[in-house]
Amino acid sequence: MKDKFGTISKIIVIVLAALLVCGGVMFTFDKGFNGAVGDWFKDNFIDMYTLTLDASYVYTETLNWPKLKSFITGFAISLVTLWTLTAIVFFAIGRKGNSKKIARETAKLIRDYFVLDEGEVEVPKEYEDISHYLSEIKKQNQDSERLMLEEVNKKNDLIAYLAHDLKTPLTSVVGYLSLLEEAPDMPVDQKAKYVHIALNKALRLETLINEFFDITRYNLHEVSLEKECIDLSYMLNQIADEFYPVLQAHKNTVEVEVGDSLTVNADPNKLARVFNNIMKNAIAYSYVNTPIKIMAGVKDNSVWVSFTNSGKTIPKRKLESIFEKFYRLDDARSSNTGGAGLGLAIAKEIVVQHGGNITARSENEITTFVVELPY
Repeated sequence: MKDKFGTISKIIVIVLAALLVCGGVMFTFDKGFNGAVGDWFKDNFIDMYTLTLDASYVYTETLNWPKLKSFITGFAISLVTLWTLTAIVFFAIGRKGNSKKIARETAKLIRDYFVLDEGEVEVPKEYEDISHYLSEIKKQNQDSERLMLEEVNKKNDLIAYLAHDLKTPLTSVVGYLSLLEEAPDMPVDQKAKYVHIALNKALRLETLINEFFDITRYNLHEVSLEKECIDLSYMLNQIADEFYPVLQAHKNTVEVEVGDSLTVNADPNKLARVFNNIMKNAIAYSYVNTPIKIMAGVKDNSVWVSFTNSGKTIPKRKLESIFEKFYRLDDARSSNTGGAGLGLAIAKEIVVQHGGNITARSENEITTFVVELPY
């Protein structure tokens, strides 16, 4: 309130001062030009009347107050308007200068935030809100850079793993074929043995290449699903039968507990691949002479299928990476059962494409993989 009163007082003083200045200018102008201002005033605001008294004429001058009042009012309005326009111009100029200052300070603050550490940046009190938003932007930028770096590292790892996994069987194929070429008179039994090993290594090489292309296609979303109603009991029992030779070699057994009427709408070939990949993993990491349990059911509008095996407990940090491309546990990396580390990654891509989820848990030497699909 006090500030408003002070502003009004200043305006009144300025207007009065302007009037006095104008009056002084008019007086000086009148003196300098031999009464020109007075004549102008007389012509415009003085009315002359002629009275006839006894055959004589009397001239009377009367101030035309309404006309003078209109002039004063108009002059005052013009003066106030002029002052207002002048004030607006000066305000705009001042604001423009202030805007430039704000722009400079904001630019400096932004530069400091992205160049210096957050604790080293001096933030004026009036810029605290901007500082908060800049902190969020900087954090998002740092997160994006970290994710980009992780992606680059993953691509480099992918190339390194692929080169390693392809080189091993390829080296074996080249080695055994070289032996066959260098010893054409090799005994038939030994030659057959070398041919068999070379063929197995070549088939393994083909499998690795196919897996690599498959995971690439899934990542690019180039794989379409052909869904139909699937009898899960029939599919899971069929998978158990197909793995019988591998289970026998590893001295494992399989137990399937699935309801006869359990069905799911999915792509049969791709879903079978999911279960095959999980089953391979369960056999590869299970203790000998232990059962692998396959179970399925319905919960909360989802169909779930679980594969449980007895083996070394998988650490939590490894469980978090187990569905990543080219990830393999140490025990299987150097063994014949260890694949390229793409089986579970492919399984996850297929399940996600079906709108489902795949998880793994491991504790007390019991590991369980669970696949959930829309029911």
